[in-house]
Order: sequence, then structure tokens, then C-alpha cells
Amino acid sequence: MKENYPWYKSYPSFAPHEIDPEKYSSIIDILNRAVVKFQHKPSIENMGKSISFIELDKFSDAFAWYLQNKTQLKPGDRVAIQLPNLIQFPIVAFGVLKAGMIVVNVNPLYTADEMHHQFNDLGVKAIVILENFACNLEKILNDTQIENVIIASIGDMLGTIKGAITNFVVRNVKKMVPPYKIEKFTTFKETINQKNKPEIYPLTIKDIAFLQYTGGTTGVSKGVTLTHGNICANMAQVDGWLGNVLQEGKEIFITPLPLYHIFSLTANLILGIHLGAKIKLITNPRDLKGFIKEMKKEKFSFFSGVNTLFNGLLNQPDFAEIDFSGLKITLAGGMAMQDIVAKKWEKVTGNPVIEAYGLSETSPGASVNPIDGKHKIGTIGLPLPSTVFKLFDDNGNEVPPGQPGEIAIKGPQVMQGYWQKPDENAKVFKGEFMLTGDIGVMDEDGFFRIVDRKKEMIIVSGFNVFPNEIEKVISEHPGVLEVGVRGVPDEKTTEAIKAFIVKKDPSVTEDNIKEFCKERLTPYKLPKHIAFRDELPKSNIGKILRRKLE
Repeated sequence: MKENYPWYKSYPSFAPHEIDPEKYSSIIDILNRAVVKFQHKPSIENMGKSISFIELDKFSDAFAWYLQNKTQLKPGDRVAIQLPNLIQFPIVAFGVLKAGMIVVNVNPLYTADEMHHQFNDLGVKAIVILENFACNLEKILNDTQIENVIIASIGDMLGTIKGAITNFVVRNVKKMVPPYKIEKFTTFKETINQKNKPEIYPLTIKDIAFLQYTGGTTGVSKGVTLTHGNICANMAQVDGWLGNVLQEGKEIFITPLPLYHIFSLTANLILGIHLGAKIKLITNPRDLKGFIKEMKKEKFSFFSGVNTLFNGLLNQPDFAEIDFSGLKITLAGGMAMQDIVAKKWEKVTGNPVIEAYGLSETSPGASVNPIDGKHKIGTIGLPLPSTVFKLFDDNGNEVPPGQPGEIAIKGPQVMQGYWQKPDENAKVFKGEFMLTGDIGVMDEDGFFRIVDRKKEMIIVSGFNVFPNEIEKVISEHPGVLEVGVRGVPDEKTTEAIKAFIVKKDPSVTEDNIKEFCKERLTPYKLPKHIAFRDELPKSNIGKILRRKLE
């Protein structure tokens, strides 16, 4: 007999308690079904250009054939994708998977040092990178295992004339492509410029699909191993949760969050493909005026984002002029949703924000609020179908209802483990349950609320930042003796990074430190606040006590 968990009583009537985790054999199985069903309907749109489901299939076939026949790569090899939200991204991602290889998602804004660490840690053999960032690849390429470099341009999929004009402006007017010298590479257009069919690789739910790089729950940067089964199950869980609110072949998904982020990858790309939606990619959501202009072009039905994005849009005068009459689902994740922002969004759009919770380790969805009007603002909702939450105290004992404890998750969407990190896996798994590092409490209706974090991760605009990574960089500054880093509250980004430094050189300034970090860290990882101290609080074994930094 199956357990009757407390949260089931709050489930929407149409939501299943469980899903079939083997309904889809792979992500490519989902794509193939969609291609048959939706054929000539638009699948991906960006910058005014769209491709149909058949075209997406054809281009990703061509890319898979290229990998299988024009390189020495073999199934299981890791291929990095370092692209923003462009049509090229899904073509490459599906192509890599069709070839039986593993996608390594890489933030395009990574510095050369960050790229070097990730590529070598995961044994990346090939990379598809936008030319705008190739200068960083040049710096570290010879010190990696990368054998194949494919360079894309922003205008590649925009058509001959528009593409040429776009690339000219990007390169020569806006000067967005720093010079680089990589001796041997292929252009993205070359890889899709043929009609051969790839050899069909027999994918199963056990095959690894993505290595999602993260600080994880224990603070050491590593690759989260997500199988086709993990992603397919999570997509099916969300699909079941939404019931028939979204109709096949009739929806438009606004996609401002980058596809290299697991939230957008699953909730927008994979779910969107499954439903036959037009997935509208926003390349630069920071350009809020341009973003709003794009949203005004046609009615859309699905919008996903993080608190900072919602807040930024709401503070634009033109936002209220958008036609929200088609909006059915607003999904929030990645970071805590502020009550005031959620209420304002619903007031302006007429659509409530449905807050969800997850991690890279859970593909990412673990819990979500109901969409039947019974959502609770400020909670992370109810565990998804086929998902079980338990709360444990510091001694590993399950806590009674109403008491706070560390959230542990069991479900078909939970990762296989961290890539080649057995020690880290031993720390994070308690039997079948994965420890999250988040402290939660369950109310009488089965809704969960995050009340604290056991881990020291800092969340900046939905991105995970671990203090030790920032500390390592700052400690390399010749004028720094000691450094400790922690997150502090920030109205705009939820948390901001604050560095506490003991100087070795008295002449070191705040600007010196910030400039030093700027060369080595992605913008969202840069410390916003610098404080100089004579000493830092330490434990009896000399470990800096981050929680006591003030």
C-alpha cells in the first residue's frame, strides 16, 4: 500500500500523486514525439526569427552527424555549450544528445579561470562557444582536453541578410567581439550545412544527459550528473502538476532565463518542446526596455523568472502596457520570492506567481505551489508527484511535523551524484534521500517553507555562489593576508557578497580588490561590499567562522 503523505490533501484535484518515470525513454524521445505531432508549428523563436519543429529536428540531426563523422568524439564524451539564449542553443543541445554525448552547460560570462577549472574537472572534449567569448577560450585552450572547437555568431540563424547585418553590427559597430586567435576551429554554420542523417544512438533513461556545474550543497564546485531519466521525469512531474491549463500546440513560452540554467532548461525548453509551444528566447533580459518591447508583440501564456527579474520589470513604466490576457502560468524559482513583488505582479498582470523550489541536483523541480488558486505566498509549495520530502535534525533523526529540519528529497528527478566525487556523494546522500542543506518546516496542509540555510551558499539573483570560491580568488591578491566571505541581504538581488579582509599591505584599497576580482570572476560573483578588519573570527582549529563575520 502506498503512503498517504500529508501534502496529498492539498494537491489540486487533477494532479497525480505519482508519475510513470519511464514514460519517456530519453529527452530525444520527447523531441521525436513533438516533431511528429507539431511538425511545421514554430518551436524556437529569437530576434524575430523562428524555426519549426521539423527544422529543429533537421538542424540538430545535422549537428549530431557532424559530431559523429567529422570529429573523433564518441558516445559519453562531454561537449560544452557556452551560448546565451539563441536558436543555436537548442540545436546544439539536442544534437549532442542525439549523438549519445553529454551536454556540459557553461555560463557564457565565465572568466578564463572559471572555464579552465570546469572544463578540466569534467574532462570536456569539445566546445560550442559564441565568438564574443572566444578570447577567454584562447587563454586556456592548450591547457585542456578540448579537441574540437565550434564557434557560433549571433546572426547564424537569422537568415542570410539579417544575419550578416547583425554580425557586422555586433563585430564592427558595437565592438562586442574581442579579438582572438584560435588556430583550428569550425563555424557553427558549417556543422549544420548538410542533410545527412546521424546514426541513431539507443538512448535510455540511464544515460547521462547533462553535467550541470554547481557549488552543490557542500561547497566544492562540481558537476551534477543528470540522466535522461532525471530530466524526463521532472518534465512529466511538472506537466502533470499543470493539468490541462496549457494546451498542446497553442502556447507561447517567454524565456528570459538562460537555457544553461537548469530551471530554464527543464521548465521552458523541455516542457515547451513536449507541449508544442513556441519558445521565445530573450537573449538579453537585462535590457528591460527591449525585453518589454518583445513581450508586447503577441500574447504569451507562460512566463518563468526569478524575483529580481519580476521586480525589475514591475519598475518599468511600460510594463503595465503589455497585454496579459493570455498569461496562464507565472512560475518563479531560483531564489526566494518576496511577498511584495508577488502581490504587485498579480495586481498588474492578473496572474498569480506560482513559487517553486528545486536545485540543480533535482533537475531542478522538487516542490511547487498549486495552480488551482490554493497557493500560499512565501512557501515553496508541495512536493511534486512521486517526490517525498523528509526533515532531519543535526543528528540525522526525522523531526516531527511543525518542527524545522534539513530538507531531504527522494524522487526520480534526483541526480545520480556528483561527477567523479565519491566523497561529496557520501556527504549528501542519506540512503535514498538527498540532503539539500536547506532548513524547512511543514505546515498542517503539507506546504513547506524555507526558514534557514545550513549551507553557506550565497544566492545572488538566483545564482548560487559559494564563499570559498570568492575567498580563493581574493586570497591570491598579494596585499591580502586573510579573507572571509558571506552573503548579506540586498533589496535588488536578495543577497549580495561581502568580503572581510585582513590586509598584508596597508596600501590596499577597496577599489584594488574589486578590480582584481573583476578580472577573475563572473559579474554576479563579484563582492559588492568590502570591509577591512584587524582580525577575523576563528574556531579553535583556526577556521574562519563566516557566520560571525560582521
